[in-house]
Amino acid sequence: MPPVDARVDADTLEAELEWLAHVIELRLHHYFHDKAPGSPPLPGTLAPPPSLRPGAGPYAAALQRHGFDAAERLLMILALAPQLRPQLLDVLATQNATTQRPYTEFGAHVGPGGAMLPTVETGCFLLAGDDLARRFEALQRLSPQQRLARDGLLHTETPASPEAGGLLQSLLAPSPAFLAEALPGPALPAPPDRTALATRVQTGLRWEDLVLPATTLGQLEDIHLWLAHGQRLLHDWGFGRRTGRGHVSLFHGPSGTGKTLSACLIGERCGREVHRVDLSLVVSKYIGETEKNLSRLFDAAERGGWILFFDEADALFGKRTSVSDAHDRYANQEVSYLLQRIEAFDGVVILASNLRHNIDDAFLRRFQSVVQFPLPRPPERLRLWREGIPDAVRPDPALDLTRLAQQHELSGGTIVNVLRYACLRSLARGDGLLRAEDVDEGVRRELLKEGRAL
Repeated sequence: MPPVDARVDADTLEAELEWLAHVIELRLHHYFHDKAPGSPPLPGTLAPPPSLRPGAGPYAAALQRHGFDAAERLLMILALAPQLRPQLLDVLATQNATTQRPYTEFGAHVGPGGAMLPTVETGCFLLAGDDLARRFEALQRLSPQQRLARDGLLHTETPASPEAGGLLQSLLAPSPAFLAEALPGPALPAPPDRTALATRVQTGLRWEDLVLPATTLGQLEDIHLWLAHGQRLLHDWGFGRRTGRGHVSLFHGPSGTGKTLSACLIGERCGREVHRVDLSLVVSKYIGETEKNLSRLFDAAERGGWILFFDEADALFGKRTSVSDAHDRYANQEVSYLLQRIEAFDGVVILASNLRHNIDDAFLRRFQSVVQFPLPRPPERLRLWREGIPDAVRPDPALDLTRLAQQHELSGGTIVNVLRYACLRSLARGDGLLRAEDVDEGVRRELLKEGRAL
């Protein structure tokens, strides 16, 4: 890829920012000076945006590649303004003399450090003013079915403040993917994606490193077969008329038994990214926000071909109680919507829970597989002990791994924690020796964490 001409790209962004400033100036002038009773609304067409020249840099190329119209270009540069020229939005903090607070219709949100952050309301105000029909058109631009949200280019997120409202008060933020495409290089580092509902999980281990019973490995192989041949089964063999579009699996078992690791390795084996879903970010107290979050999550997963991993799934799929109030009814609606999206998802969804009986039986019937991850047996524990010791350390001759495997019923994750503790002690001494007493102390500490005695 040829190097980016920073000057050329800066010229493109400068022109876009000047255009945004002009649109804001026109809208505010109309709002404060021409808004007399019976006066016509500001003309429906925006001030024409700057022309985009071929070779004008990555930002111009991204706008042309996505085919943005003027309204979409305005929303995108508005979302970028806090990072490129934050003072440009300060005018939106103008105080209403009657209410002694910023104008509600301007929609700007005060962010950290006092910077003004644009919201959906800000975008609607600039595009439509108080013309209700045009506001509906502006809102449609941000619907999940339209380009900006559908293609993961522009995100909306609810501010983390007690007074935050619904969609109109949601902040506008360019996605990290769009920033990487349109503003490459170190000039503008991508901010943390506060709208991310799932995080990619990876591992440096290999499939051969899995230490699981043969039954569990066989069930994991079934998921691999689905990823390899599921689409042919659905479409070429016509099974799509009889079943859902994807594969839903429940992984259940104690912590540290390999549920997350297995999901990661399935993805790496099949060339798929695995993304762990943060249910605390998906579930919102605002009516309709949970459904919007789930829609955005599954749309992104379908575009990227992700495997979705829902950890602690019993938070949503636990035993249901009788519906006693509106909150219970809304919670059931959320679960129903999630089930609909899972069943319509053209991929693999893995739900993880420590206890199988925490999951409602009505939900279990909708899953294609239920995979148990038991605590390892003594032979498996011995293998975990042996393979977990780094090559850089020498085991103490007094270290009896067979005794440890027979005596202590520990998960693979717990064994890793014990070895980590003992190896750190060795590094602190500088002798490169994995001492038996350090391993025993590590076991004792782990058992105490679990409320068990040595």
